Amino acid sequence: MSIRFSRWRLLLALFFCAAMALAPSLAEARAGSSYGGGGASMGSRGLRSFENNGASPLTRSINPAAPQATSPLAAPAYGYGGGSFFQRHPFLTGLAGGFIGSWLFHGLGGFGHVLGGLLTFIIIGVLIAFVIRLFSGRGFSYAGAGAPMPSSLGAAAAPGAARFRGRDVNVSDADLAQFQRIHAAVQDTWSRGDLGQMRRLMTPEMLGYFSEELTKNSSQGVQNIVSNVNLLKGEITEAWEEGDLEYSTAYLRWSAIDCTTRLGAPNQIVAGDPRVPTETEELWTFVRRRGGDWLLSAIQQV
Repeated sequence: MSIRFSRWRLLLALFFCAAMALAPSLAEARAGSSYGGGGASMGSRGLRSFENNGASPLTRSINPAAPQATSPLAAPAYGYGGGSFFQRHPFLTGLAGGFIGSWLFHGLGGFGHVLGGLLTFIIIGVLIAFVIRLFSGRGFSYAGAGAPMPSSLGAAAAPGAARFRGRDVNVSDADLAQFQRIHAAVQDTWSRGDLGQMRRLMTPEMLGYFSEELTKNSSQGVQNIVSNVNLLKGEITEAWEEGDLEYSTAYLRWSAIDCTTRLGAPNQIVAGDPRVPTETEELWTFVRRRGGDWLLSAIQQV
């Protein structure tokens, strides 16, 4: 009797946690970010995308959760074979994605709120069904009852198994100087909303994130302007190669005037102070094909 009561207490707690997690957030993304990401860490670092490098982990990336040799210079390709629960259930992925999209754009009036409420109960119901199925001892099988674990999974779980993370290499001071130039150019093109010039400075993945943020700002009638950029410190933290791709991460600390104004009205300040510079610390990762030009591949908050 006490075990059953404990299970229902757990289910009730999960219900309220799910409701809190799925409820629309009251906090808005911070305006005035130097690159429009609101302080997020985004992009790809190849095989080292999810390593702990002392900075905030990547929250947006084309790389899968289990790093593979994925090129950030090409558009991502997704499949439904294997992968996580949501990768194996694209309907639920689409449902959750559409629901999150409704939060970002505040729904479709009254109908959007009604539909959002229905979707909330559907998702909560799926979560509760999952927990009940788990406690009943049936769970979710990988490939049918009694199916053996694939040898690749067993090898990955073996203690002490080393994962290939690329070969460490050295980069020159000329490369660091190029990173600093790219950093200054990104700030300038971001302030001007010049996607054409951004395309020459960053990977397609990063260009997509910047374009999304510029579109969001335009829809809100604001413009983020970063000026008087002064690089205070820049140093290489790591560099490596994966096949014909070369990566390098640099620690950058700089100060700048970072403020957000109304579109077409630069004197109407929405956020930030046009007189007081702010300091920022980030890790910027760059990638290039051997012998090519460096492109911005990831930004992480420090």
